Amino acid sequence: MPSDATLLQLIWLASPALPVGAFSYSEGLETAVEQGRISDEASAHAWLLDQLQLVQARADLAVAAAAFAAWQAGHVARARHLNDWMCATRESAEIRLQAEQTGRALTEWLRQRQPADDPQVLALRRFAPAPTWPVAFALAALRAGATARSALLAMAFGWAENMVQAAVKAVPLGQSAGQRLLSALAGAAPAAVDTALALDDDGRQAFTPMLAIVSAQHEEQYSRLFRS
Repeated sequence: MPSDATLLQLIWLASPALPVGAFSYSEGLETAVEQGRISDEASAHAWLLDQLQLVQARADLAVAAAAFAAWQAGHVARARHLNDWMCATRESAEIRLQAEQTGRALTEWLRQRQPADDPQVLALRRFAPAPTWPVAFALAALRAGATARSALLAMAFGWAENMVQAAVKAVPLGQSAGQRLLSALAGAAPAAVDTALALDDDGRQAFTPMLAIVSAQHEEQYSRLFRS
C-alpha cells in the first residue's frame, strides 16, 4: 500500500484541479455529441469505455508505464524516445496539442516542486517539441513515490473524471448519470492498466480512425465549448 504522502500526491495528480488545463479538452466527444453519435448515458458509456480500452490502455497508459520504467532506471534517452512516439502518433492537430500542452504544464508544475538541479526534470523540460502528458505524468508519479501500477491507476482515473465531466456538460447529462459513468470507468480501469503494463513496444499502438476523424472535424466545428 502507498504511504499517506504518496496516496495524497496521486490524488493530487489525478485531480481535475491540477493546473494543466485538462478540463478544457473533450477528446472528440463534443463532435460525437454534435453528430448524434452520443446522445444519452448509454451511448456516452459505450464511447468512453471504448476509448479507455482502445486509446488509453493501448497507447497513453502504455507509454506512461514504459516511461515510468525508463525514469526509474535513469534512462533519459528511452524516455525521450517514448515522448517522440507520442508526438508522432497523435492523429490530429488537436490531439497532439492536448498531449503537448498538458505535458508542458505538468512539467512546470513538477519543476516547482523538485530541486532546481534535478537532472531528470531538467531533461524533461528540454524534450522537443514539448514534454507529453504520459511521459511527464510518469516522472511526477515516480517522484511521488508511487509504484507503476498505482501511477497508472491514478492517471486512468484522472482521465475518466475529466471525460465524464465533459460528457455531463456536452450531452448534457445529470450528475447522477455522470457518477454512474465514472463508476463504470473506474471499474474498468484496473484491467486497462494491466493491459498497458503488459504491452511491449511492438504491442503498443495508436490506431483509432473514428476518434481521429471526429477530432479533425472538431477543429472546424461552428460552436465549441472544448479545445478538442
